[in-house]
Amino acid sequence: MESIVRRTTIPGPRSQAILARKEAVVPAALSVHVPVVIASAEGALVTDVDGNTFIDMSGGIGCLNVGHSDPGVRAAMHAQIDRFAHTDFTIIPYEPYVELAERLVALAPGTGPKKAAFFNSGAEAVENAIKFARAYTGRQAVVAFSGAFHGRTLLAMTLTSKTHPYKAGFGPFAPEVYRAPYPYTYRAPAGMSAAEYGLACADAFERIFTTQVASESVAAVILEPIQGEGGFVVPPVDFVQRVQSVCRARGIVLIADEVQTGFGRTGRFFASEHFGLEPDLLVVAKSMAAGMPLSGVIGRAEILDAPADSTIGGTYVGNPVACAAGLAVVAAMERQGLPARAELLGRHIRQHFLRLQERFPQIGDVRGLGAMMAIELVEDRQSKTPAADLTTGVLRRAIQEGAVFLRAGIYGNVIRVLAPLIIAEAQVDEAMGILARALAAETGR
Repeated sequence: MESIVRRTTIPGPRSQAILARKEAVVPAALSVHVPVVIASAEGALVTDVDGNTFIDMSGGIGCLNVGHSDPGVRAAMHAQIDRFAHTDFTIIPYEPYVELAERLVALAPGTGPKKAAFFNSGAEAVENAIKFARAYTGRQAVVAFSGAFHGRTLLAMTLTSKTHPYKAGFGPFAPEVYRAPYPYTYRAPAGMSAAEYGLACADAFERIFTTQVASESVAAVILEPIQGEGGFVVPPVDFVQRVQSVCRARGIVLIADEVQTGFGRTGRFFASEHFGLEPDLLVVAKSMAAGMPLSGVIGRAEILDAPADSTIGGTYVGNPVACAAGLAVVAAMERQGLPARAELLGRHIRQHFLRLQERFPQIGDVRGLGAMMAIELVEDRQSKTPAADLTTGVLRRAIQEGAVFLRAGIYGNVIRVLAPLIIAEAQVDEAMGILARALAAETGR
């Protein structure tokens, strides 16, 4: 039985009317990817105000690993809001914050005492992770990587690598940020293997302490174990471990940005586990509270204890309703075995992508870990010229047929899957069938 329901053209009349109202009162920069207005959602399905139902392969940009409207999350939020909704934890503290910190420090990789602090968004958590690192080391500089995405606030935007649409016209940027190459192995120099390219990038990373900034001035290195917005780029294990060893040798705080990779997406609770990575600080957000505004920094207790009293915080950070949702997410993940589910789901998605790659020469690469899977579209496999316009056309056609996929990549030519980990295989098959038809229509094959 098909999950997709189409009762009107896309968008339907009610969606069109609401979107017309949106144009009059919402800034144009807040454009929408799917031209419909949601009415309800459950699991991996979204229904719009016109009664059309879509398969959501985007998961709220990776926020819904436990799915839309998880019953346990809903119940926890209702129970908490019936008690109280806000005090500010640093004014009158509450137990859900403490309990969630206890759960997450137990799950985070690494030995020794750990602590956790909560914030509102991924970008906010990134900025605070840098503050923790600077307070601990007494240093100022930060090293980020090419292709990185760390958010849209000033420091986070500076750390982000992609210029359009995130950075162009928004300078000047924060000072003392340096950039090292990240091994985008699909685009490694001709004749160089992925492993060789990873080592070359590791050499270049270490060389910046000679050519760009003294290591004794560097507070932190921030690394995505798998780049998200950068195109689901998976680095060689040796590269990640080399970065870790260099940071340890030079007294630099290593920050793992797991905003998109965390909470089971890659087949481990945290993607760092795939690489033997034990970061000093771990940044989390997105799926930690099923779409509620909640993020966190988890890490070595001595680092999180370094800032002076009242230098870390914010009015809404670690909101009690969001913390209740976060506790319910962890419980749901453990109860349903979602990291293991992500491994199985990822194999299923990969097989679909590999079959599509055999059929369409425009699919240059299939990559990912667990259920964090993507394809990169190119004009041809020899030149690897990015096919951004083709990507746009494919995504639009898929939406018209009822499947919501997202783009990614520094060239805008990657189609990624961030579907809820509870999605049924039959729903994946249905969405992939739509993707295949969209590719065929756009490529004439």
